[in-house]
Amino acid sequence: MYGPVCIGGRHVLALIDRFRHWWRGQPVTTTSPSTGLRRGVVDHIILLDGTFSSLEPGQETNIGLIYKLLTEGGLSPGRSVYYEPGLQWEGWRHGWSIIQGHGFDSLIRRAYGWLASHYRPGDRIFLMGYSRGAYAVRSLAGVIDRIGLLKREHATERGVTLTYRHYQNDPASIASMAFAQRFCHEEVAVEMIGVFDTVKSLGIRWPLLWMLIKDRNGFHNHHLGASIRHGFHALALHETRNAFAPVLWDCPPGWEGNIEQVWFKGAHGDVGGQIGDMVEARPLANIPLVWMMERIESVGLSLPEGSRARFVCDPAAPMVGTMKSWGKWFLIRHRRRTLRDISERIHPSVVTPAPRWRMSWFARQA
Repeated sequence: MYGPVCIGGRHVLALIDRFRHWWRGQPVTTTSPSTGLRRGVVDHIILLDGTFSSLEPGQETNIGLIYKLLTEGGLSPGRSVYYEPGLQWEGWRHGWSIIQGHGFDSLIRRAYGWLASHYRPGDRIFLMGYSRGAYAVRSLAGVIDRIGLLKREHATERGVTLTYRHYQNDPASIASMAFAQRFCHEEVAVEMIGVFDTVKSLGIRWPLLWMLIKDRNGFHNHHLGASIRHGFHALALHETRNAFAPVLWDCPPGWEGNIEQVWFKGAHGDVGGQIGDMVEARPLANIPLVWMMERIESVGLSLPEGSRARFVCDPAAPMVGTMKSWGKWFLIRHRRRTLRDISERIHPSVVTPAPRWRMSWFARQA
């Protein structure tokens, strides 16, 4: 059964509570049990999912599946996991706020606060996300890189708010540096960032409406900082909607970490595993999933034995694509540009080059 092992007769109530959190789109935290022995190194894993994501069996994105693998059969004493789904539809009353992406900063602050309250020097940090959640974990790494990670005793609501305020305003100011020196750990590394098709679509990108949304999040740092050791990015080769333009990493000169950005067959939902009821597309979505699982294990984060073999991969499987449901109403389109950075490559499963899309009159010609 997926999820942590619950103690005593509370397992039924705990399971009900977990489903309630999933349905409401609230965070799900899974902390390793205490062994009563001296605490060793703990791996802290944060997973932030995409909009309308779900942990309902058969509806999981690739991030949701990774979360379930990480918590399968309970946790070892050296692992704690935080999962939060993306924006959930709560009716038209809150529709415009959701479309605008309100709550994105709160999402980052919640994850940051959880991490600060659990982290101790020597622990390892792993950040993973899909779509909007991918942008969020990269921004979370930006907070750590530019300001720092609060020490556990300062990880209060006020402490997190002040940290984020310094991040928003001027991380290089004297006040920000003095704050970091007093309240944050001296040095914190992010062992790995693993993301599926990062987009800066912080709200729900409905046709035409996405162009009316003002960008209030230009201050976010989604770049590769000195604190990041490994960066893995799965990208959608066949996505054309401008509303889902990818946010790639640029490998900075002198950066000493390891980065891989790999293009896979499929559109945004295919690479992220958000296929809805189109189960025939799952073998295609499994290709970037298995690739990411390999990268996760390569940096020392274990998954259940034989788990990769569970996910059948088939590059000939159909794509969800960009024209399903509301997708056809996104008129502004452009073929994605690839291989501009030394870290990029095309995955071997892409046996044919991306087509030269015939665009609408709104789009620039490739």
